[in-house]
Amino acid sequence: MAKFEGIFEIQGTVKGMTFYKSKDGLLIRAKGGVSKQRIKNDPAFQRTRENGAEFKHNSQMGQLLRQTVSPLLRLAKDYRVSSRLNKVMSEIKNLDSVSKRGERQVPIGIGTVEGKAILKGFDFNQNSAFRSVFRTPYSLDTVTGIFTVTDFQSEFHLGIPEGTTHASLSSAVVGIDFATRVYETQYSNKVNFAVNVPTQTITLTPDEMPTVTETQLFFLLIEFFQEINGVQYPLKNNLHNVLHILEVV
Repeated sequence: MAKFEGIFEIQGTVKGMTFYKSKDGLLIRAKGGVSKQRIKNDPAFQRTRENGAEFKHNSQMGQLLRQTVSPLLRLAKDYRVSSRLNKVMSEIKNLDSVSKRGERQVPIGIGTVEGKAILKGFDFNQNSAFRSVFRTPYSLDTVTGIFTVTDFQSEFHLGIPEGTTHASLSSAVVGIDFATRVYETQYSNKVNFAVNVPTQTITLTPDEMPTVTETQLFFLLIEFFQEINGVQYPLKNNLHNVLHILEVV
């Protein structure tokens, strides 16, 4: 797929070439290709069918994970989060060492130490990565789900965007069975504070731990606000918010 650069903004199909507008600018691609029927039945396209089946599976697993924290995802994501997460799911699927090609599964890959390590640290908003925003040690108890940060000074320990007056921290614990697609999400309290407050201790405690235990994921959400006349408004429509996977067990 090529990017079109020219003095005219063309959209549509011209001589077999399709011009269309995306968030990356004007793109161009060739029209046509092999028929779906041939891809479905021709032995020459066996590898294509295998790749297609696994691609579909990766997409479904990525969609499932996004669904588990959809209320948080609405507050912190970039427009490429789906494709980025699908790529991560593909890497996890590749760790399935028992299934045939075309049938490799994320539920098997995530059961490995390597699979969990791949998913740990994923940022749903690549424009505001956790490591560039949160700058102090924390503790996470994976038995209780309690997240704690002591001696927290937001002015020094947060990368605060210009215009911010307040911020908040909250967390979530997701128990998910990728094989059955059953999940349970438990949310913590939300701690909201002015960014110029003195040192404090922040503790986030989920209501309870999920009863689904096959795979558990621990999320942290950081939100930024601007207060005007006593009302806190999301800063730049949540552009700088962080949603991060702290741990996978």
